[in-house]
Amino acid sequence: MRGPFPRPSAIDLTPSQKEVLVDLSDIRLAYDVARERLLAERSPGGFWVGELSSSALSTATAVSALALGANPRHAPLVHSGVRWLASHQNPDGGWGDTPDSPSHLATTMLVQAALRIAKSPAAPAGVSARADAFLSREAGASTHERVRSVVKFYGDDRTFAAPILVNCAIAGLVDWRDVPRLPFELANLPRRWFRRLNLRVVSYALPALVAIGQLVHLRRPTVNPLLGFLRDEAVAPTLRLLSTIQPSSGGFLEAAPLTSFVVMSLVAAGRPGHPVVRRGLAFLENGVQPDGSWPIDTNLSTWVTTQAVDALSIMEPITQDHVLRPWLLDQQHTELHPYTDSPPGGWAWTCLSGGVPDADDTAGALLALRRLDRAESSRAAAAGLRWLLDLQNLDGGWPTFCRGWGRLPFDRSSPDLTAHALRALAAWHGAVDPARERRALSRALRFLRASQLPDGSWLPLWFGNQLARDQANPVYGTSRVLTACAILGRTASVEAQRGLTFLLSAQNPDGGWGGEKNTPSTVEETALATRAFADSSGPSGPAPAALAGSSFLAQRILQNGLAEPAPIGLYFSKLWYSERLYPLIWTVAALGSVLRTLERRAGLRTGA
Repeated sequence: MRGPFPRPSAIDLTPSQKEVLVDLSDIRLAYDVARERLLAERSPGGFWVGELSSSALSTATAVSALALGANPRHAPLVHSGVRWLASHQNPDGGWGDTPDSPSHLATTMLVQAALRIAKSPAAPAGVSARADAFLSREAGASTHERVRSVVKFYGDDRTFAAPILVNCAIAGLVDWRDVPRLPFELANLPRRWFRRLNLRVVSYALPALVAIGQLVHLRRPTVNPLLGFLRDEAVAPTLRLLSTIQPSSGGFLEAAPLTSFVVMSLVAAGRPGHPVVRRGLAFLENGVQPDGSWPIDTNLSTWVTTQAVDALSIMEPITQDHVLRPWLLDQQHTELHPYTDSPPGGWAWTCLSGGVPDADDTAGALLALRRLDRAESSRAAAAGLRWLLDLQNLDGGWPTFCRGWGRLPFDRSSPDLTAHALRALAAWHGAVDPARERRALSRALRFLRASQLPDGSWLPLWFGNQLARDQANPVYGTSRVLTACAILGRTASVEAQRGLTFLLSAQNPDGGWGGEKNTPSTVEETALATRAFADSSGPSGPAPAALAGSSFLAQRILQNGLAEPAPIGLYFSKLWYSERLYPLIWTVAALGSVLRTLERRAGLRTGA
């Protein structure tokens, strides 16, 4: 059903919204253009792969690992990586995580280490000196000051502070006495014990815990003789564990930085021929981009595919897809995961072997399967729903990987993950024990109420904004929660109304949104907020804010603005990335939700 749509004059608009509103036919045209582009992005296998931005941090760590590996075959990769780094140095002398990111202390230190280790003639004169000047301005001229700045930035979380300092110590830029120890011997304990040990590394960092912990123990032997003996005895079994949990691709979590840190640590510990090293170097060799850089992860194929299905099904329900449904079912993990001990039933972010089941991707897969074919997917969905319910934390929220692991970043419950899980439960209502479903819903709603900030917003876990306060992204988090509230029929709740008020206050004069108020509008954040308003609309039609947001998106589409993804994604340890398909997918979802709301209103007016 298409139209008749109400004209702009029939909708109450503020003066600023009237200025940015285009004709509603442009919104329809923009939707059709975006939808066709999204469909054209499907791979020959029928799913979406996407493309992550190049990363200076990933490139630097890969260069260090490959250079330390000392395989002549890798020399061209080392040189091309150094050339890419040199050509992407920011004017201030530093490097950010992406080419569109401001310079960052940790990334710049890792690039400095890579340049020192690689000793490549591809680095032009002056690159290292400009980087050193940046570090002196940001952290101080002395090694001790720089170490202290890194440790302060990451706080109690040693997940990334330790690898950064190890990489720098291998390069001779940091004294080994300044590198924090990691208790690698604890990796021998059952995984279920980890949540009680108060480890200062997060759940996904087990490979780094082992490899880096062993190297620090070797370079700076433990003083306590009993503890030193225990660590000596733990070396062999934890090495065997490292081999066991390494995926067939060779890439831990499909991530170049984590894999590189493991490889360089084992090589520096005198194990250049270890199978984990060989497989890790092969992963890095296979993952280089044509321009000589590395992305932060190989791809987010499962995640972008489920997001695309969700977006496309808003306007035209997908009832059958004989390619997508079996592909998505094949991505469900059906055995105990050796890495996190995750039980069967969940989905990871990628179809590749390095993925680990997590809450956000499991929820996304469940929603996509519901759109594709409920009857044929019911058994897989039931297993996925049980997996999600088992993951719910005691506080009522959902974490990423492991229930109750700890309070460090990326292990805690999060509003956006919780909202996504609630959407999945609602989509498959009745597929699990009703009493358990009700308890989970009640606890999750309590968590969302408790985690809402005084200004009405919610903060997400895996997304941020480089220009916002504390680099958070309340627009993303609030939009995700509001969409879940709409699906649950809770738009009229106090919490949802406060969230809508926050989003309205954060809308820019151009009709778009950034990560928070007074940050530049992006396609991604505008699409998410526009959808939240459209999903929350009542019988009177989409809110004026949604129409203004739609106009912003329509204008950007007509100006080819979907080809400029913003670095709003956060990878492990706050590493920024952009994903080429995010603007496209979320714009299709936003405009589809607006048009669906307009059609419903038109149907009510005509008695359809």
